Amino acid sequence: MTHFGIIGNPLKQSFSASYFTEKFLRENINAEYTLYPLDNIEQFPGLIKQHNFRGLNVTIPYKQAVMPYLDSLDDTAKAIGAVNVILFKDNSLIGYNTDTLGFIEDIKPLIHPHHTKALVLGTGGAAKAVRYALTRLNIEVHLVSRSTGYDYTYSSIDKQTLQEHLLIVNCTPLGMYPDTDSCPDLPYQYLTPQHLCYDVIYNPAPTLFLRKAAAKGAVIQSGIGMLHGQAEEAWKIWNNI
Repeated sequence: MTHFGIIGNPLKQSFSASYFTEKFLRENINAEYTLYPLDNIEQFPGLIKQHNFRGLNVTIPYKQAVMPYLDSLDDTAKAIGAVNVILFKDNSLIGYNTDTLGFIEDIKPLIHPHHTKALVLGTGGAAKAVRYALTRLNIEVHLVSRSTGYDYTYSSIDKQTLQEHLLIVNCTPLGMYPDTDSCPDLPYQYLTPQHLCYDVIYNPAPTLFLRKAAAKGAVIQSGIGMLHGQAEEAWKIWNNI
């Protein structure tokens, strides 16, 4: 039996576990996919010594923290600075990032000529992948953080900012189950039907962020399509397809 899994914390609502378990059953693949919630990344070396993995997924909060433990990175993961897929090959650990392709495939049909500038909410691993993807789509990206040192803080976003940025992508965990009553602190009253609001969170779908955006007529999209896309790309990597 081939062994796969995911590391992160928390993992109770992991999409990948159900996705791959159902895939293995449906396609009669002799493999298992297990959740490995790690209290800290220092537990990673001990975990991989205990199991004969073919591949692992990586999620919050370890997409960047796992990188020093890998032997090499593919060009995309290196450029992004975050990893969500690990391939175990010839006693080496190779890091990849499939979030970018999953995101591009999901959002591209929704992009229109007026979506020239984007606000990316958050600065973690998911935000890095989304920023890289939007840049490839020739969209100007500005990062929003609670901390200074980025393009915007939440308190600095006003009506003019939202008028200039008609694409907004939430890459924070705000609104993710079970914290479903939270959302990024934005002046939602200034959103319009010209806006496209995307949330990488898939549980719940839609999040409060998306519901508030939809109330103003904005086009909304949850992250479930991105997850399907990145998962299939991970499968191709693990199986050299």
